[in-house]
Amino acid sequence: MTALHHTRKTERLIRTMGDAIALAGRGNRLCVVNYHRILALPDPMLESEPDVSTFRWQMALLARCFNVLTLPEALAALDAGRLPPRAVCITFDDGYRSLYDLALPVLQEFRLPATVFVTSGYIDGRTMWNDHIIEAVQELPAGQLDLRDLGLGNYSLRSLEERKTTLGELTEASKYLPPPARLALVERLAAMVGDHADRAPMLSADMLVSLDRHGIEIGAHTVSHPILTSLDDESARHEIVAGKEQLEAVLGKPVRLFAYPNGKAGKDFDARHVAMARDAGFMAAFTTLPGAIRRGDDRFALSRSRPWDKTPLMFGLRLLRWLAA
Repeated sequence: MTALHHTRKTERLIRTMGDAIALAGRGNRLCVVNYHRILALPDPMLESEPDVSTFRWQMALLARCFNVLTLPEALAALDAGRLPPRAVCITFDDGYRSLYDLALPVLQEFRLPATVFVTSGYIDGRTMWNDHIIEAVQELPAGQLDLRDLGLGNYSLRSLEERKTTLGELTEASKYLPPPARLALVERLAAMVGDHADRAPMLSADMLVSLDRHGIEIGAHTVSHPILTSLDDESARHEIVAGKEQLEAVLGKPVRLFAYPNGKAGKDFDARHVAMARDAGFMAAFTTLPGAIRRGDDRFALSRSRPWDKTPLMFGLRLLRWLAA
């Protein structure tokens, strides 16, 4: 069996199963897939992030086997009970410039719409706090990274596997630090590694405008990507409202969609932040809860998750499982 024949067989199977799921009473459901950055080449320190080659076959599969919609049109069709079978939306979080440099050409090749949820405070050359951690773990010399005076641990950088473990542990611990403590960590790591302003990992304002003109929906993702439950109510409201306003000032148009940083309901955000998103004037807000969105789901706690499967068949089957669940 040739590779092309195998690919076509996989695609027919996914389409047939998706149609059967809809006919079995699991229709009018929507899957939203979520990405962050796209890599030019595989990086062992960022195994959860697809390289552009992987992203391309994933988009080819979505284009051939699923009905890919914009988020606003998908939500409108969901409300009307008119979603097509195998309905999918594509989203990106944070606002990495690799969306513009690497993902946009692929999306255009397959004529696929998408939404990017942008952390407004990092536009135009700023670096997100987690990228300071990544740079430090990648670039510091072999040995120990002692952060005990900051209330963290003593981490090993002796081997690639230990660096990967350190990156995961330090990133997870840093997510839930109070903002001043996280800033102290970022400043320490930036001083240790040096200035990398020339890397400009995030989108610029001009890129945002260009993405909007190319039909990419721009959504909000707060100003500085905090865990909202770590903030007092006034600070959380500012993060939500100001993030929206700053993007609207760049685009000259309303920003309609919001994604909660980290996105775990009850842990990263709660009912207070849902109310804040409603009050800010968004039409919908997204979590990171895996599964499909159904008619009647809370419009401000919608499911969305990252695809991580390594083959087209398993990638497609995961989306079908979400639709069928």
